[in-house]
Amino acid sequence: MSVRNAILGLLAKKPRHGYELRVAFSAVVGDVSWDVKPAQIYTTLDRLEESGLVQTKSDIGEGREPDRRIYAITRDGRNALKEWFVSSIPSEHQRDEFYVKLMISLISGEADPAKIIQTQRTRLYQELHDATAQRDHYDAQSELAKIFLSDKVIMHLEADLRWLDMIEMRIESIKKQPLDEVEVRRRGRPRKGDKGSTYPPPS
Repeated sequence: MSVRNAILGLLAKKPRHGYELRVAFSAVVGDVSWDVKPAQIYTTLDRLEESGLVQTKSDIGEGREPDRRIYAITRDGRNALKEWFVSSIPSEHQRDEFYVKLMISLISGEADPAKIIQTQRTRLYQELHDATAQRDHYDAQSELAKIFLSDKVIMHLEADLRWLDMIEMRIESIKKQPLDEVEVRRRGRPRKGDKGSTYPPPS
């Protein structure tokens, strides 16, 4: 999620103080998915203002205190928000740190892949337990959106656990397959007479 665009969306509803934005953001996303710090909110607001997407005014005259400054979306900000709404969101599944760790353990021989898988499985089960408990804590009459978000988290965790089971069953087959190695090319001008060299150029 883009904090930048979420802030624009909240300001599109009405102008707000920075503190109000943080409270509103937390209310929308809940405490299961995104922990945004006050400093991140104000840093993002400063960048939005520099880009002309928001403007500020003060309700105390001078506006020297950031928490007393009121932020409002501009026309350019609304246009940027509309572009966000009509665009798709790329998934982050291709950038998986656990996958990288597992592959490096196979290459380096410095760790047992089976133990790495088991450690990750234990963590995922704990996260699944926590997410399920959090979902069951929500009130279906007033917090249905948060329940839906929790369900999404739970389904991803369950899919990750199934993927670990699949990897664990085939880890020995993976070990037997050659891993791609990039050919390192010599830097600089080839020496005279090297095979394949075009220096000096043919006459």
